[in-house]
Amino acid sequence: MSPLVANYAFASDNTAGICPEAFAALGAVNDGCVPSYGDDFHSAEARRLIAEIFERECDVFFVFNGTAANAVVLASLCRSHHAVLCHAMSHVETDECGAPEFFTGGAKLLPMPGELAKLRAGDLGPALHRGHGIHFPKIRAVSVTQTTELGTFYTPAELGVLGEFARTHGLALHMDGARFANAAATARDRGLTPADISWRAGVDVLCLGGTKNGLLSTEAVVFFNRELAREFDYRVKQAGQLASKMRFAGAQWAAVLRDGAWLRHADHANRLARRLADGLQGLGLTLIAPTEANGVFVEMPGALAHGLEARGWHFYRFVGEHGYRLMCSWATTEADVAAFISDAREVLV
Repeated sequence: MSPLVANYAFASDNTAGICPEAFAALGAVNDGCVPSYGDDFHSAEARRLIAEIFERECDVFFVFNGTAANAVVLASLCRSHHAVLCHAMSHVETDECGAPEFFTGGAKLLPMPGELAKLRAGDLGPALHRGHGIHFPKIRAVSVTQTTELGTFYTPAELGVLGEFARTHGLALHMDGARFANAAATARDRGLTPADISWRAGVDVLCLGGTKNGLLSTEAVVFFNRELAREFDYRVKQAGQLASKMRFAGAQWAAVLRDGAWLRHADHANRLARRLADGLQGLGLTLIAPTEANGVFVEMPGALAHGLEARGWHFYRFVGEHGYRLMCSWATTEADVAAFISDAREVLV
């Protein structure tokens, strides 16, 4: 590969374009006039399909991006004197510029440790006794990420323990599902359904990611605990997240949900990530975390990382001094994987 050619295939699943189904849907609904602000047929169909996929009635709202989805949801769960338990590596803690604190009016995020970027109920218990009465924020919610920031998959059993912990202590369980589609594809391989890794395990509200799975500027907020959705429509509007021409969001969701394209694209990304991980391990490199979805987290010597960057590859250092993240998407090709492994082999030699 020429060192002058930049390649962002593995930099992030955000670098990929719009998937074919969503792109076609945008054009198909561009004719004529329909009701605005979500009162159109396409948005209604998308909400119905989401309820079918999760096998229960739920309240669904569409917003523009994942940061807003997480932040506005946490604002609906918490008041300014509350706190949220989350993993220290979680997106809400490290990558949202204080948006959860801003939208909640000051609620505190309490980052917690946990192997493989997972929260465990046993680690959360002591946090309930931090501080001294009213001198410490009152914990109101637990936030988990599925799949995690290390690409690992919460099993129904792991989520179930967290769900029981939340119920026992009167807490709401929020799931940041920016890559929930990839988790759902992994779940299907294990004979599980989207319901099994969400509400059946005790999740109250899910931020269902669309952008990382090929959609343009749309995420879905899915309330399984419908009581918690009370007046959430007002919060969406106040946060500047209510699309006037929402048909373009609804049509994209309907297009990928209607025939299972959302899972096909996620499964494709997961499969190529496993192929990439296998190829890198074949070169003697060590994975930081098991490849359970579409992310490969690998230790690279500095010389290898710099050599690959010199050949045009873009990717991020993620964990420690030598830990790097490589993300696959719906648009990643087998040729991309083969080229990266070939270049890595040549640099190592």
